Amino acid sequence: MFAAENGLRGDPRLQGISKAIRVVPDFPIPGIMFQDITTLLLDHKAFKDTVDIFVDRYRDMGISVVAGIEARGFVFGPSIALAIGAKFVPLRKPNKLPGEVISEAYVLEYGTDRLEMHVGAIEPGERALVIDDLVATGGTLSAAVRLLGRAHGGRSC
Repeated sequence: MFAAENGLRGDPRLQGISKAIRVVPDFPIPGIMFQDITTLLLDHKAFKDTVDIFVDRYRDMGISVVAGIEARGFVFGPSIALAIGAKFVPLRKPNKLPGEVISEAYVLEYGTDRLEMHVGAIEPGERALVIDDLVATGGTLSAAVRLLGRAHGGRSC
């Protein structure tokens, strides 16, 4: 669905990216089909193609902040931020950032967690792009959007 909606239908890069991601059944708990991107990172072309697809999509959209969700958002986020001329803001798990932070709780398909970011990382008027590796229940992405919105004075960014 994503490919068709974003002009990527038939894009040969997608097949290589898909083949490079290993699926690990029952990890971290039974019933979860874990999408392991570490195998994608071993394939230079697939890794570059992944970053390039994001850059092609967001380069001219006025994005000033790329927010990466720990930990796999840290793999793709900085490369995308550099390529589109944006700053990178890490959204971390609890107690990983020094200094003053704000946090947001969320529900995973197998538990609960929180995201934190530095106070002042997002300025009024900035437009953000959130990077993570996948969307399962949408809980982490929703928490990231709520967190960025709160940091942005309660408005969407």
